[in-house]
Amino acid sequence: MTAEQARTLDAGRGEVDWRRLPPGVTRHEFAAPSGALAGLVAGAENAPRIVLVPGATGSKEDFVLLLPLLADAGFRAESYDLAGQYESWRAGPENLRPPRERYDLPLFVDDLRAVIAAGRAPVHLVGYSFAGTVVQATAAAAPRIVASLTLVSAPPLSGQAFRGVKGFGRVSGLTSDRTGAALMVWGVRTNLNRAPQHRVRFVRERFALTRQGSVADVIGLMRATPDFDGSTAALAAPKLVVAGTHDLWPLALHRDFAQRIGAEMLVTAGGHSPSEDAPVELTRAIVSLADRAG
Repeated sequence: MTAEQARTLDAGRGEVDWRRLPPGVTRHEFAAPSGALAGLVAGAENAPRIVLVPGATGSKEDFVLLLPLLADAGFRAESYDLAGQYESWRAGPENLRPPRERYDLPLFVDDLRAVIAAGRAPVHLVGYSFAGTVVQATAAAAPRIVASLTLVSAPPLSGQAFRGVKGFGRVSGLTSDRTGAALMVWGVRTNLNRAPQHRVRFVRERFALTRQGSVADVIGLMRATPDFDGSTAALAAPKLVVAGTHDLWPLALHRDFAQRIGAEMLVTAGGHSPSEDAPVELTRAIVSLADRAG
């Protein structure tokens, strides 16, 4: 399939029922240090694995359009809700040994490493938005378990990563983490991104379970994003940076980020969610990267 054919298929997609799983996609539960993580899987159990990690206020369903496509391409595709988010809302720092008070980066990294350890490795890692930082931290800690690395709409800046966001960046450092989380939830609820109504209904429903403390802690982590440029650039596995034409961060920042870490760059139509806006094109790019990794 050519890139143009993929874009044509994406442009012709109609409404999606985000609650209904496509054929071949099943529910799963991963045991992790922070608790049980709700997941989705597709594909043969002994096939090469692609693990897709959603961002803050997201969920495993953010990849539901990709999972059957990746399975059809010969991979086992897996995704899960981050601790404290949607159907993994029971997972959290209070379950760690010893317990901790906050959702910190090691919690998310250790959970991901537990997911990876539950099956065949190395794996092809896909991190969306905040999870781009999580997968980079995981690759830095254990590079041998990473076969390829795809960063989708990931923060392209270290430190206070929101400073580069269009419009909001100028005032992003003036609010507390909890206020920032409340603003993020408000923006999603009021559909500032102008997502289709069938998508907005599902996204709003997720907030009934997602713990706001987990969102606030992630906002705090994104205000102090570690600099993984060096370790990611040194990663032997092939790398890809993906961003929509109307992403939260300007494309110039994403292009510079890709250059710093030695990654290819893919620009898709749409905004901050290429897995929703361009699932066929994104799947094509992930599979191509995985095939080159061997």
